[in-house]
Amino acid sequence: MAKSILGKKLGMTQIFTEEGKVVPVTVVEAGQCVVVGNKTVENDGYNAVQLGFGAVKDKKVTKPMQGVFAKAGVSPVKFIREIRLADASEFAAGQIIGVDTFEAGELVDVVGTAKGKGFAGGIKRHNFARGPMGHGSKSHREPGSIGPRMSGGGGKVFKGKKLPGQMGGQRVTIQRLSVVRIDTERNLILIKGAIPGPKKGLVIIKNTVKPGK
Repeated sequence: MAKSILGKKLGMTQIFTEEGKVVPVTVVEAGQCVVVGNKTVENDGYNAVQLGFGAVKDKKVTKPMQGVFAKAGVSPVKFIREIRLADASEFAAGQIIGVDTFEAGELVDVVGTAKGKGFAGGIKRHNFARGPMGHGSKSHREPGSIGPRMSGGGGKVFKGKKLPGQMGGQRVTIQRLSVVRIDTERNLILIKGAIPGPKKGLVIIKNTVKPGK
């Protein structure tokens, strides 16, 4: 069965194992996700389940979305995300998915939006080496040659050339992270290591696509 859940990143801490080893973990407040709807191959061309997470005031919900929630028979939620599945019939509208979906020791993939860094240069964005810092140098942090002359049409810049630009803010997936602990009372999942996104950022936790090495 496919497992997926939405959550909110709370931050990082560390815990001790029974052997006394320190394990860095990320704490995610997850669970109480409601199934808003299903997508099927017959009606939509693909199979997926729509999960909702987070409370929201009724006055902040648009009328079209009010109709979606009323049709599903669920309370309004702040976030809705689609999770592709092989068979969407595994979930029913209105079903509640908690953190007990996962178990300690399982491997999961975590999807989130990376922190935005703004406009960054080549050194920070692509780990370029800087030029000489001496007084006579005219190229301290420049990216260098980007379009050398070629026979025929002259020089040009190829698509995908590493240059300064917007850094961060993109969708990032970290694979094969281990679930260290599940706290069903407080709806918390402790995942080993770091996951993408800032504190209070929305993340998707799902079965890993690489269960074996």
